[in-house]
Amino acid sequence: MKSYNHLPKTFKAPFFILLICLLATTSAVAQLSRTESKIIKKAQAYNDESIAFLEQIVNINSGTLNLTGVKQVGMVLAEEFKAIDFNTQWIEMPEEMNRAGHLFASTEGKKGKKLLLIGHLDTVFEADSPFQKFEVRDGLVYGPGANDMKGGNVVMLYALKVLKDLNLLKDASITVAYTGDEESTGKPLTISRKDLIEAAQKSDVALGFENSTGFNYATVARRGSSGWSVEVKGKRSHSSSIFSENTGAGAVFEMSRILHEFYTDVRGETYLTFNPGVLLGGTFVDFDAAQSKGDAFGKSNVVAQTAVVKGGLRFISEDQKSNAREKMKVIVQNNLPHTSATVKFTDSYPAMGPTEGNSVLLSKLNQVSLDMGQAPVLAYDPGKRGAADISFIAAYADCLDGLGTMGTGAHTPNETVNLETMNLLIQRTALLIYRLINE
Repeated sequence: MKSYNHLPKTFKAPFFILLICLLATTSAVAQLSRTESKIIKKAQAYNDESIAFLEQIVNINSGTLNLTGVKQVGMVLAEEFKAIDFNTQWIEMPEEMNRAGHLFASTEGKKGKKLLLIGHLDTVFEADSPFQKFEVRDGLVYGPGANDMKGGNVVMLYALKVLKDLNLLKDASITVAYTGDEESTGKPLTISRKDLIEAAQKSDVALGFENSTGFNYATVARRGSSGWSVEVKGKRSHSSSIFSENTGAGAVFEMSRILHEFYTDVRGETYLTFNPGVLLGGTFVDFDAAQSKGDAFGKSNVVAQTAVVKGGLRFISEDQKSNAREKMKVIVQNNLPHTSATVKFTDSYPAMGPTEGNSVLLSKLNQVSLDMGQAPVLAYDPGKRGAADISFIAAYADCLDGLGTMGTGAHTPNETVNLETMNLLIQRTALLIYRLINE
């Protein structure tokens, strides 16, 4: 692996960073066992190699629709897992789904908790994106998907490398799942998430390595995500007759009423949000759902006969989702004169609720952090997190997410990963896994 002496001083694991790591280890002598101290030391030795590996996989474009690139990243990771004696499997998706597939790696045993570690291979940056390379710029490390979530994938891999080097994975049961379509899930979900759910049903604990919200935060709850659409029909007529007994209100006024009442009557519950993302109305509307774009034709002297809107809904529980949908259905049915409307809902990500088991996991991570000499780890506000693959596991295992790298600008050309904290996160992850498989 290459040396990282060319990085700016703030990113080279400089003396003060190494000193912090040393002080953290020293201050935690009373809390860390001799074996755990060895884990810390071994993880520190992997600093440069882990950064070089991050650069390698970041420089392989793996936008969700770049099927070749997604699989290439998967194959690079597969070789690393084979080297630590994990069994690997590439799971193809049907051609018509236009998704690359998933990489699973596993080792089977009978000791401690059965763990499922979750990452994803794809990014939001497709092959035609101008943002393609891992690079150092103005004292920061930039890279497409470096933080979301190739950095988290590296944290996972190198934590397991550390434990394997120290012969601490003997008789452990661990499955690593890297999906190839987290940023844009393949449909139907019954196929694209089948293997992930089956792995969850065999697991006690799931750890998600989506980008961290801060070194001292982790995620015990994430909101679910679903879609909704409304289509309105009105009576086409000369605009001079609008509001009359024969013409009524027209499609655009009816759509305006519906959206306004969604805002006034459905809005307000904690963690419940819904957003109309695209709206078209007029005499004729042509909307391509697959491309999420369309055209509308209309004139100011013609009463609109069609309007469509597409939106998303976020929720913290299935009950909250169902209640919101029922309210929306009632509103849609209360039509203005000579209009009709229908609403449709599509499921995507379920919610990951804030369960007692998730909180227990957080307390274990918090203890690891304290024993390392770090600050406490707190639960992050689920209202500030998006959906993620771990939500599909929440019904079957205790879950903790947000264990990946720190950085800024995810999903933008300014995406960064904070390399100064990456090795500390590898250390922390290795200790957490070690304790879980020895319970």
